[in-house]
Amino acid sequence: MSTRESSRSPSRTSKGSARRPKSKEKKPGSGKRKAKKQEDSEVASSPGQPDYIIPLVLTSKTQEIFQCRIDEDITQENPFKLIRKDDIINDLKGRAAVSDFHPFKALVTEYPGDELLLVFDRDFKYGQNFYLVITEEAKESILHPPEALTEEEDKEDDEQEYSYKPPSPKPWVSLGSEKEIEDEMVKQSHTKIKFMISRIQRKFGAKVNFGDHNASDVKDGYMECTSYQDKRFSIKINERDTGIQVVPFTQENSTQTKWGYPRNACTQYTPREFTEEERKACLSSKDFKDFVNSVSLRLELALQQNEIMNAFLDDWKALSEEENTFGGKSDSHLKESQSFTDHLFSNAKTISCINWHPKIHGLVAVSMTERLSFEDRVNISSKILLKPSLILFWSFTDPLHPQLMLECPDDIYCFQFCPSDPNIIAGGCFNGQVVLWDISKYQESLMAKAGVSKNTAPKTGLEPSVPKGPQLVRYCAVSSIEHGHKNVITDIHWLPNNFELSNAGNPYENKSGYCLQLVTCSPDCSIMFWDIRPQKTLTAAEKKNVEDKQMPHGVPDTFKYIDLTWRPFIRAILPKSDMSGEYSPMKISLSEEHHHCRTLDKLQIQAKEDKTEGVVEYKSLRAASAKNPKLLDDINTKYFVGTEDGELVYTDWKMEKDSDTGKLISSKPLQANILHDGAVNTVQRSPFLKDFILTVGGWNFAIWREGVTSGPIFHSCCSQKRLTAAHWSLSRTGVFFIGKEDGNVDVWDLLEKTHEPSQTQNIAAAPITYIRPWIASSKQHFLAVGDDQGTLHILEIPWNLRHPSANENASVQHYFEREVKHVEYSNQREGLRATAKKQLELKDLSAKTETSPPVKTKEQTEVEQSKEYELYLQFEGSILSGLGLSKEKEERTEKT
Repeated sequence: MSTRESSRSPSRTSKGSARRPKSKEKKPGSGKRKAKKQEDSEVASSPGQPDYIIPLVLTSKTQEIFQCRIDEDITQENPFKLIRKDDIINDLKGRAAVSDFHPFKALVTEYPGDELLLVFDRDFKYGQNFYLVITEEAKESILHPPEALTEEEDKEDDEQEYSYKPPSPKPWVSLGSEKEIEDEMVKQSHTKIKFMISRIQRKFGAKVNFGDHNASDVKDGYMECTSYQDKRFSIKINERDTGIQVVPFTQENSTQTKWGYPRNACTQYTPREFTEEERKACLSSKDFKDFVNSVSLRLELALQQNEIMNAFLDDWKALSEEENTFGGKSDSHLKESQSFTDHLFSNAKTISCINWHPKIHGLVAVSMTERLSFEDRVNISSKILLKPSLILFWSFTDPLHPQLMLECPDDIYCFQFCPSDPNIIAGGCFNGQVVLWDISKYQESLMAKAGVSKNTAPKTGLEPSVPKGPQLVRYCAVSSIEHGHKNVITDIHWLPNNFELSNAGNPYENKSGYCLQLVTCSPDCSIMFWDIRPQKTLTAAEKKNVEDKQMPHGVPDTFKYIDLTWRPFIRAILPKSDMSGEYSPMKISLSEEHHHCRTLDKLQIQAKEDKTEGVVEYKSLRAASAKNPKLLDDINTKYFVGTEDGELVYTDWKMEKDSDTGKLISSKPLQANILHDGAVNTVQRSPFLKDFILTVGGWNFAIWREGVTSGPIFHSCCSQKRLTAAHWSLSRTGVFFIGKEDGNVDVWDLLEKTHEPSQTQNIAAAPITYIRPWIASSKQHFLAVGDDQGTLHILEIPWNLRHPSANENASVQHYFEREVKHVEYSNQREGLRATAKKQLELKDLSAKTETSPPVKTKEQTEVEQSKEYELYLQFEGSILSGLGLSKEKEERTEKT
């Protein structure tokens, strides 16, 4: 049986038989055979693979386990092998991720049958040497194909299939639809009003002259029929069809502004003058005469110098004019130096993280991720596994081809070079695993490609040539899936080399001088601390597996002892103090962060390289001795966390003992403030002022100070576009860069403007995803910007944005101190207003609760009204008597 016959789809067979017309003389089974023949032609012409098979590669070890060795158990004449489902599941449990069936674990476990069909594909028709059938119908159709059709049966089927019978007319039967149509039709119920317009008889046949004039200028030239409400009808609405469209909730905030109510006020100043006696006593005193004699010479000298130079010159204005000579408007914008993109590896992907190599000049690493939502990623997970996940190394010397490619088990969302050993790289995957790479073998080739070499000896021509093209580097260690994060790792940091943490989170002295621990966070509400040294918590079976494990060819065994068994030694969570639940961390900021803030000269770089030239044996390093622990009290163990809901949480990584169980649990956050209207994508301390933190999320950003719990000291108004990335400047204290989703980069200079960015520049047509500055030399600063299309833009920072002004550090710190005082004053005023409001409310409540006057009865009210009426009559009589009308009124009353 050929491979083409084994790839028939039973689903297509059923569709082909359904399209055939019915016939009484048709033989049984002829329709199925005819559809099968049509389907063979379709499969042969289709270039893609059917949806009921999965191509896969089986190693020699797997072939030996399942007895499907090529040319021994399976041949081209007999390419089929039935494998029990339980055997595959046992293999997955035993070998885990090493098993060749691990990528298709879900499909194997959900398979309805007991045996799966494995087919040998010698011609690599579907890309691999084997393919697995995942449906029972396809398996039966491959193992038991239908018999071939004869020529006579084929002719009979063709004649029966294409026989045409015209449709016969049938009487129309009403089902009541015409009544529904009549009910829905609009019928006119009101009588029409008729108008008749005519001309005067004598004007019949007269010439008509048309003209252009305003309708309001001619009498009766314009008549408006406005609508009005007819009061004769009052219709009550019993039912109404209305449409409602949900609009987003809008909110307006203001910042850096105190509203002042205008008031008319005036101030009168009166001079304070001496009396005549005091003035005479002061002028005749000895102290005054001595003072005049001592300053007279200096006063004459000052008057003479004032004629030579302008004493009222503005020095600040002159200083700014001097700076403009070095960098004018033409040199104040970011200039694109280079751009890197690869149509094979970075096409249709987004840049998730950027890091510059700490030692090699002009070498930058970029991680790529698929531009998919969570649902799309789940739906096409099988296709994503076939695509490589890489970290690309780009060099200024070759903008077309990447210099190095780090292979990843899944998409990398964050990675960091080890500060003490740049050849060690740690990254966080989408599946929650932490990965380690060792590129020490490729350091010399990278330096040679970048034009940097430590060998000063003359070249003889016998040196090994640098290989051309990118080199693929496989990871040397990956963490355990069971003990790691359950969601994507969004941030990763190396702990400084001056301390190390215990299992309780206490900092101890690190005598090795290397960075050995790192911290990761994920939206699964957990923050984990990892140690790259050998672990003590492994079981005997795990230790034996580590000792017997053989690394693949070309992969260094630097971290062989923790591969697939690596687990965190601290697992911290962020419980909410005011309500149940936990925070979802996205970004973290430690008190000690590594910033390349100053430029080292060549001698210092050479001395540093010579110091760290030796190879570090990480497997021989051990944790701090429990006999002589040196606890460091001056280490700040508190850190900031930006959450998925736009909150900024300040907490401590030290663990606390539970009073009930005695176990170590995470401490509750010290403070939590919500300001951003989206997930926080940046939490970063200032490289110059460590107490101030920049956070970006949603449509605004804020600057916080450590220790101020009431809120941010500075926050922006909502931007028109979402803010996606940010980073402090490495050379100026008051400058930071912010990327937005429209491809623009805002440059904020707090010494120039605080209400808006000093300049906005468009960098890309896609949203900005990451920003990372770098200081190459004292005269050359770069800004790496990544976008959502997979393009890396290298921008050169101009002179005015990299050269700090005089006392800039002190000026920015003074500005922040003023903002802190302003926040404290605002909080104090809010407290005073709250207390005053409470007092007014209490006063109003007490006034309402006072005893009200007694209510008068009806009899008392009538008596008072009668008394008032009598007084009124007396008053009326007095007025009439004064006018002389009282007698006439009495006479009229007597006559009546």
